[in-house]
Amino acid sequence: MKILIGTLAFLVGFSNAACPNQCSGHGTCGVDEVCTCYPGWGTGGDAGGDCSDRFCPYELAWADFPSRGGNRHKYAECANMGKCDRESGECECFDGYEGKGCGRQSCPNHCSGHGTCEYMRDLQFGIVYNEYYDGSSPALSGLGAGGVTFPQDYAWDTDRARLCVCDAGWTGLSCEQRMCPYGNDVMDVIPGFDEFATTDSNGVPGLVGYGNEVGQIQTVTLYDADDDISNFVGQTFAMKFTSKLNETFVTQPIMWDADLDVLAQYIETALEKLPNRVVDDVVVSAESSSGATGVVIN
Repeated sequence: MKILIGTLAFLVGFSNAACPNQCSGHGTCGVDEVCTCYPGWGTGGDAGGDCSDRFCPYELAWADFPSRGGNRHKYAECANMGKCDRESGECECFDGYEGKGCGRQSCPNHCSGHGTCEYMRDLQFGIVYNEYYDGSSPALSGLGAGGVTFPQDYAWDTDRARLCVCDAGWTGLSCEQRMCPYGNDVMDVIPGFDEFATTDSNGVPGLVGYGNEVGQIQTVTLYDADDDISNFVGQTFAMKFTSKLNETFVTQPIMWDADLDVLAQYIETALEKLPNRVVDDVVVSAESSSGATGVVIN
């Protein structure tokens, strides 16, 4: 009887030692003494072994070698932009990357505290709406505020790559630079001379004048969704102005008037009332041809 018990103890001890390290308590020992690891466990980043190491989160790789079929940006541990801590199962991301699996870019210096870190899909074209909707065709006519954000393009990194969008008065890749005030270039105007005039009283080209300064002309088109501008009657609208320092100002509500000369005066007054004299002088004209579905404001 004692011999039988000793034999059983020997067999049990041999069975427990069959799988390496008893699968570290993170797997089951199967046939041929091979561990089947629990999810999230393996050895050195590979499945199997003694199940002593954790896996780290997988994300689309920022850079990798192509597959046989030429595919790139396959799923990789820590997105190939970090090292995996096998004890904690957490990624230690390289500089410029962050997130659970290093799956998104970080913005330099956290935008210096003078901006926000935005995903590429949320970045806008232009500072003001009319840089895109310029009225050159009906499809490009409209009224809005700010730049234009485009629909999701499904690029692999559109919701992963990020960029600083600086606050007003700041610029640079990390919004680290102050912007200086803008003004008219003094070389744009030759005081007391107008080169477009023919001759003065002495036959000398050019006449006494205020110089050759040419004002910037912006075009805004007001149009009605039902293609009927009579729907504007009794309505109000506002205009948003963005300065060279990226400061934004919105006018007081502007009442629609069927007399376009009166409407132009309303708009001019509202723009010149903006704070800080950001618009110190402006000339507004409004026009609409017969049967038109919109009003063009210059």
